[in-house]
Amino acid sequence: MLKKQVAVIGMNRFGVSTIRALYNLGHDVLAIDRDEERVQSVLGQATYAITAECTNEAALRDLGVHDYDAAVVAIGTDIVSSVMASVLLKTIGVKFVVARAQDALHANTLRRIGVDRIVQPEEEMGTRLAHSFFNTSVEEYIELTPNYGISRFRVPERFDGTSLQELGFSSPRDSYGLTPVALCRKRKVTLNPDLTFKLKSNDFVIVAAHDSDLESLDSVSELIDEEKNGTKSDI
Repeated sequence: MLKKQVAVIGMNRFGVSTIRALYNLGHDVLAIDRDEERVQSVLGQATYAITAECTNEAALRDLGVHDYDAAVVAIGTDIVSSVMASVLLKTIGVKFVVARAQDALHANTLRRIGVDRIVQPEEEMGTRLAHSFFNTSVEEYIELTPNYGISRFRVPERFDGTSLQELGFSSPRDSYGLTPVALCRKRKVTLNPDLTFKLKSNDFVIVAAHDSDLESLDSVSELIDEEKNGTKSDI
């Protein structure tokens, strides 16, 4: 991965987690906030941590933000400052701007001023929670398009030593409507896993499917058990 220069404006929980993640991935991270205490809190977790006013164009230019590959506006509740900072970043020529939106109106405003990517953490978390709330098989959910997403499920102990093929994943899009795209075992990730690959308990299988098929993962698990035990109902 090529090292990039990224400026992150705003050090709320979302901003700090973004700073840490980017820095740990090896990128040069400039953390900016008007609150000195917040700036002090990320020292050692960012390449640079600066106290500055993000709605001041001269301040952003003095920091060299216009030369950065990307910028993240993590400001949450102060919508005016969020919009102003985003406008300034686009004005001074930052190539790629990501901004956090508080609600739909905020997101629409950011979209109209040319923000390249809009993130709504609360809405995204709500979507993930909704898909896993009553489905014990789904541990994570990422929406790709409306009604279609990617989920991961943990391989239970009773399927230890069983292959994907033996579980019924017999084609790129199997009879359950699920497409296995990756297999995670500890820190090793296998993309497009061979269907004869033997699973181990606590492996994670990443599948892509329509929401209605993902929601039926518990039923699929029960059906697999029936097929393995030879007790499948004819009804």
